[in-house]
Amino acid sequence: MDAERPLASPCVHICALDEEDICIGCQRSVAEITRWSRMDNAERRQVLLLCQARAEAKGVLL
Repeated sequence: MDAERPLASPCVHICALDEEDICIGCQRSVAEITRWSRMDNAERRQVLLLCQARAEAKGVLL
């Protein structure tokens, strides 16, 4: 069985942090951004769910 391909970064190249240190472009925290390359797909899926929840809470679309 082939290994699963790594999930792509949600970066949209709008890289600026809000007052809570969350990127206004992708909705990831600084820690999530810096760890992304070392995460497995399960961790990445969890982060993507958090990003979606953050975007919904702020009323922004990903």
